[in-house]
Amino acid sequence: MSGKAIQDHYAESSSHCYGCGYSNQSGHQLKSYWNGGASTARFTPDAKYVAVPGFVYGGLIASLIDCHGTATAAAALCQSQNRELGDGPVPRFVTASLKVDYLKPTPLGPELELAAMAIDVKDRKVVVDIKLSANGVQCASGKVVAVLMPAGMLDHND
Repeated sequence: MSGKAIQDHYAESSSHCYGCGYSNQSGHQLKSYWNGGASTARFTPDAKYVAVPGFVYGGLIASLIDCHGTATAAAALCQSQNRELGDGPVPRFVTASLKVDYLKPTPLGPELELAAMAIDVKDRKVVVDIKLSANGVQCASGKVVAVLMPAGMLDHND
């Protein structure tokens, strides 16, 4: 995938998420790409994400769906405001609700593909549907209710 990921537009002060923060070198560093109405991401889990030999740990799947959902929410809100990503501050979302359905065991080894679409966009809340696939087979689906990050979350100093 080319171009700048949605997460690359986050302010440094809100870029520490374990799943998608570019400032968290120990995290997944998930990158989501907006294509004007939907988003995609790819992630190849290594052996440490094993549930049982040959299959991915479900917590990783939930984490990927979570972070891809909040990134999609940011891009969808920008689009609803007739703004391009990077045209002013990109809104930062957090998860109010996360629902994951594990449809099939997810094989460990192949690249995982995430596809998402915002299905309801409001000023402060976005609902996103996400599908996770491996080798072209859908293994999980998710729904994220994302809300704008409360200002107080960014006031914390380490």
